[in-house]
Amino acid sequence: MIFENLPLRAICSETAKESNVMTDTASQFLGDIPGNYDTYMGPNIFADYADELAARAASLNPKRVLELAAGTGIVSRRLRDQLSPDSRLLSTDLNAPMLDFARSKFQKGERIEFAVADAMDLKLDGGPFDQVVCQFGVMFFPDKLGSFRQVKRVLKPGSVYLFNTWGTQDENPFAQIAQSLAEELFPDDPPGFYRVPFSCADPSVVTRDLNTAGFDSVSHEEVCLSKDVTSWSDFARGIVFGNPFGEEVRNRGTDPEDLVGKVEHGLRDRFGDEPGPMPLKAHFFCARAA
Repeated sequence: MIFENLPLRAICSETAKESNVMTDTASQFLGDIPGNYDTYMGPNIFADYADELAARAASLNPKRVLELAAGTGIVSRRLRDQLSPDSRLLSTDLNAPMLDFARSKFQKGERIEFAVADAMDLKLDGGPFDQVVCQFGVMFFPDKLGSFRQVKRVLKPGSVYLFNTWGTQDENPFAQIAQSLAEELFPDDPPGFYRVPFSCADPSVVTRDLNTAGFDSVSHEEVCLSKDVTSWSDFARGIVFGNPFGEEVRNRGTDPEDLVGKVEHGLRDRFGDEPGPMPLKAHFFCARAA
């Protein structure tokens, strides 16, 4: 075990899970979701930002790294490839099925461990980490300030928390298309998933909460991309089935398969035929613990 001296009690916090029903529902990446997320969403909206985040993390030469909201290991794989060979990496997520998918990307003997853990209640004794990394996970944490305090607690003084969040839906129009269709189909009770990932689009609010949590130096940078999507059909399938959105649609009495074609049409109408340049915008944060 890489963290043989680190007692790990990664137990979900019932309090955190009950504190925000919408966020909790949006975090349930179960069933076939991990595969659809990784295959259809990963290459189109996550991979390039993962390259950027992992490169920033590795440039600081950390020795003990904690990853939160690791999902299917898109960032985990890049971190392990770019970190120094003697570094230690613990990748965590609230959802065991996502971590099971992430494990499949690694060979036996690679210096990485996985653990189910709740970012709202990190049961990690000692706080030995000199870096915490999180890609597009903060938005799903029910209590953002509380999650920042948890990270501060497990970081060594002077160490950093590197993470990114999405900009607004307008700045990431793939989500705007999905949300508009949801509201059109279910005007009285639209699925709420696509509101959650874009809930941390104001960097001033995020910076304020980081400062309140005890981070004394916070820097922020906007990173905009123009992504050439090679298959609107595949991407549309990821938009519907690569997260809880599809299940929200099913629970409202509609077959989510019927929505895939509508999303594809919306993407093609907005961005043109493949490969179509699609704008993306994220905020990257580097917060240093006091």
